[in-house]
Order: sequence, then structure tokens, then C-alpha cells
Amino acid sequence: MNRTAKVTMHGIPAGELKETDVGYAFTYYESYLRADNAKAVSLTLPLSEKPYESKVLFSFFDGLIPEGWLLDIAEKNWKINERDRMGLLMACCKNCIGAVSIE
Repeated sequence: MNRTAKVTMHGIPAGELKETDVGYAFTYYESYLRADNAKAVSLTLPLSEKPYESKVLFSFFDGLIPEGWLLDIAEKNWKINERDRMGLLMACCKNCIGAVSIE
């Protein structure tokens, strides 16, 4: 199942996170990179024109997913398997506390 999510920084579209057949890819939008106030979404994902690729969900994005009882509620209400990290990220992280959100 290949899914794509828009990553925003302070409400500004910053890049795209894709689930691929071999893992995950994160790419900053060119328009975001050209902006004067562009900041990296994470220290582990510095601004770059090249896509980042990983066999597992990037730890920064995985860290946005709730834990404990809040994760239990999300899994039960949306019927998302706890191993479906991309599904949980897309369902739970639309209005994250902090600068980054996932749409």
C-alpha cells in the first residue's frame, strides 16, 4: 500500500512523505527550499534537494505518533494496526503540538 502525506511546517507546505514498496521517502518541495524562511523539519532531515530514503519510517516522523493510552484510543477508534506507522501518522498527526503537521 503506497500512501503519500504532505508535511507542513508552521502551516506552510514543506515536503512530501511517501510510503514506497521498499520503505519511505521524504522530499522537500522546491518552493519551500527557495523560501527565505525555510527551516528543516528536523535536525535529522536537513534542507536538501535530494530525497531522503529509509527502509523504516524516519525516527522523527515516528516520534510524532502518540504513545500509551492515546495510541490505544487511536488504534481502536480508527481501527489502525499499531504496526501501520504511516497510517497512524496520517490519522493522528494532523494537528501536532509543535511546528510540524502531517496532512
